Amino acid sequence: MSENAASGRYAAEEQRIKDVYASRRASVSPDLYSDLNPGNLLITQELERRIMHIFRLQKLQTLAQARVLEVGCWQAFWLRKFVQWGARPENVVGVDLLPEELAQARELSPPAVQFECGNAADLRYPDESFDIVCQFTVFTSVLDEQLRMKMAQEMLRVLRPDGFILWYDFFLSNPRNPNVCGIGKQEIARLFPGCRYHLQRTTLAPPLARRVAPMSSSLYGLLSALKILNSHYVGFIQKCPAVH
Repeated sequence: MSENAASGRYAAEEQRIKDVYASRRASVSPDLYSDLNPGNLLITQELERRIMHIFRLQKLQTLAQARVLEVGCWQAFWLRKFVQWGARPENVVGVDLLPEELAQARELSPPAVQFECGNAADLRYPDESFDIVCQFTVFTSVLDEQLRMKMAQEMLRVLRPDGFILWYDFFLSNPRNPNVCGIGKQEIARLFPGCRYHLQRTTLAPPLARRVAPMSSSLYGLLSALKILNSHYVGFIQKCPAVH
């Protein structure tokens, strides 16, 4: 594919994503994703525990010196979590396509956190400039396979050799939502060739979680622990050391 053709294709997919989220913004109540919803709160708490486990596997004792990038940061919910966990705001960067969401991110975040409105397939940062590169349910919103591949390449490019990609996304497609596509382990391996990855199933399927949690947080924990009703992978992806 020529550079011009690829650029046009990416622009078309970028516009599709913008249109989808504009439609969702108009039709979906923000309460659906609020942590005041017991199901969402339990999902977030479970995911935080999983992320802390990943940090332990990575032998991270502190985030004070870590440079952190999130692609598709939305309103910077998770970037603000990184600051709470000890990352310095000036070392935290978010990129998103949607200026409306970035405006909210800037309003809610410490002033030193940096934001850029742009496409994760064209990151404007030097090679090997981040210790942790995150994506939370972004890749499944991108239907164009070539654009997903370019995003993955860019994430690896800006990742330091001893850093890692923090991955959280669903692996099941939703037949009622044609605007998303689940990404399984085979697709992750294709997107990040030559990398090693550690992924675990997590998150009780959100529609079920929102039904179960108001009745019993213990029941949520039990059902999630069984794994069979979980819908997401959480884990890390790392470059394999070069062989000399």
